Amino acid sequence: MAQAHILLVEDNAVLCEVLVRNLRARGHDISVAGGVAEALNILRTREIDLLLLDINLPDQTGWDLLRALPALPDIRLRPTSDGRLPVVILSAVRVSACRLEEFRPLAYLSKPFPLEALLRLASQITARPQSDASGRLSTG
Repeated sequence: MAQAHILLVEDNAVLCEVLVRNLRARGHDISVAGGVAEALNILRTREIDLLLLDINLPDQTGWDLLRALPALPDIRLRPTSDGRLPVVILSAVRVSACRLEEFRPLAYLSKPFPLEALLRLASQITARPQSDASGRLSTG
């Protein structure tokens, strides 16, 4: 498996440290953002295979980030082969079904979640073929 580039958008330093350490141990390249503005800067400069996104962030919400993405042509978040954004929502608050339908994340994990569940999801999602910016399939 080629190294996956994962962006973790999370403001809890302890959770970030645990997730980064475990994802790196499984061969993933991790960038971390503590808020939406920082995440957008990373998404403009690095190609990202998977976005792990908290909802309650200090500057805006994760929903605000997802709402902004379609209007930003310079974002480098590669969609999956079915055109969905490779997003896993991580949230301590219950996420409504209408939010999940609106944004169609690949997965939703309610905090606290089992670490193995996230690691398994990250491996499964980043191992799938994805579309490049032109819509052609890419295996990483």
